[in-house]
Amino acid sequence: MGYLNNNTGYVSDLLQSRAIIKKDNYAVLPPDGLVKNTLPGFEHCDVTILSSPKLGASFVDYLVTLHAHGQNQQGFGGESIETFFYVTKGKVTIKIEGKNSTLTEGGYVYCPPGILLHFINDNDMQDSQAFLYKRRYQAISGYAPKVVINHRNHLDKIHYEGMEDVIVEDLLPTDLGFDMNFHVLTFKPGACHGYIETHVQEHGALVLSGEGVYNFDNEWVPVKKGDYLFMAAYSPQACYAVGRDKEFSYIYSKDCNRDVEM
Repeated sequence: MGYLNNNTGYVSDLLQSRAIIKKDNYAVLPPDGLVKNTLPGFEHCDVTILSSPKLGASFVDYLVTLHAHGQNQQGFGGESIETFFYVTKGKVTIKIEGKNSTLTEGGYVYCPPGILLHFINDNDMQDSQAFLYKRRYQAISGYAPKVVINHRNHLDKIHYEGMEDVIVEDLLPTDLGFDMNFHVLTFKPGACHGYIETHVQEHGALVLSGEGVYNFDNEWVPVKKGDYLFMAAYSPQACYAVGRDKEFSYIYSKDCNRDVEM
């Protein structure tokens, strides 16, 4: 195990961190201090486990850096487990049910339960990086999900709740076959949510660009590109985009389309 950013040895200042961990409520994980985890099936990869049930999530999020020949040919996912893979840097070839596709930055794939995801870094000279997710699928009678391979460039840019300076992109279909979705939410500097949300859905989010000030359970916390955010069910949440010119944008998961089990 080592540090993801490879900063080792003594620091020249006080030991400190922006990380905030409030189990079953919310968490902020900046890149500094994240560690590499050794996991079966991942070769020539640095893998960091972000959210997990140990934090209070019903899913697991990972940040995967694929070095030269970085890959998972064992297959990720499997019976009852749905997976999602979003490329944040570089170019990655994925193989699903024997068919290859190439994903560049902004490309993504969803695999239903029972379908394994295989992937390999296409660039021998540079690293690629991906945001990876898994969750136990909640089946309902008469509906089933399907494989989705797409790129953000092909998505509709929707004004979030009618606000022209906030754009939401829906990465997966909204039909009942899917028990979760991924979205990208983008705020121009100065834009914000219309209200502080409180809901049963939980989120895991990776900040893709810019800076913001996020309300977690009525505590305002500055966040920026590279930070990972977790919001548990019923944790109040909202944000403002700050900074001079860069849009504040993040990709996040959301459980949906299912009633609460008793």
